[in-house]
Amino acid sequence: MSTQERPVAPAGSIGWSLVVPVKPAAVGKSRLAPFAGGHRTELAQAMAIDTITAALACPRVVELLAITPDQEFAAVLAGVGAVAVTDEPAAGLNAALQHGARLARSRRPDGAVAAMLADLPALRPNELTTALDAATAWPTSFVPDAAGVGTTLYCTAPGVDFAPRFGGPSRRAHLDAGAVELTPVPITSVRRDVDTGADLHQARDLGVGPRTRAALAAMARRGDPVAETGTS
Repeated sequence: MSTQERPVAPAGSIGWSLVVPVKPAAVGKSRLAPFAGGHRTELAQAMAIDTITAALACPRVVELLAITPDQEFAAVLAGVGAVAVTDEPAAGLNAALQHGARLARSRRPDGAVAAMLADLPALRPNELTTALDAATAWPTSFVPDAAGVGTTLYCTAPGVDFAPRFGGPSRRAHLDAGAVELTPVPITSVRRDVDTGADLHQARDLGVGPRTRAALAAMARRGDPVAETGTS
C-alpha cells in the first residue's frame, strides 16, 4: 500500500504510530514447527505481511514501523507500506519496541505510540480502530491475547513513558504497571495471536488475510495435516 493509498485519520481523531516487531525468518514462530514443519518460515512471513497490511488499512494508524534485523524481509515489508527499521538492538523484544518508539516520537513528537505483535493474521482494520479509539481514554493501555495471559497491543498517549512488558505473562505485568486492559470492546481479531496449530485453526475460522490463506492452501496441496484440519 503506497502512502497515497493510506486511509486518512478522521478530523479530531488521534493518529497513532504503530511499532511492530518481526523476528528473523529462521527463528520466527518456532512453536509452529511441530505443525507447519518445513513451511514454518513461509507461514510466519505470510502472517506478518497480513498483520501489517491490515494495520496499515486502519485509519488511525498514520505510520507503521516494522522492527526487524532481516534485511531481505524488511524490503518486503517496506513494499506494503511499512517503515522498515533494521538496526534492531540485541537486548530483546521490549528493547526493540522501545527503540522503535523513540524513532516514532522523533518523527512525530506529539503522536500516540502503540506496539503490536506481528502474528495476528485475522486482524480486522475496524477492530484495530475500535481498540485504538478506546486507548485514547487512558495514558497507557493494552489488549490481552486470546488466552488472557499475554499481550497483543500496548498503547501510550502522547508524552507518556513507553514501557512495554511483552513476554511471558505480560497481561499481569502490564496490569501491575498500571496499564488499563481494553477487554470490554469487541476486538476478537486483535486478540487472536497465533503460536500453535490450534491458534491457527481459530484464526482461520475468523478469516485470515490473503497471504496466510495462500500459504495454508499451498500447505494443504502438499498434504500438510494442519493446513487440512487446523488441529494439532
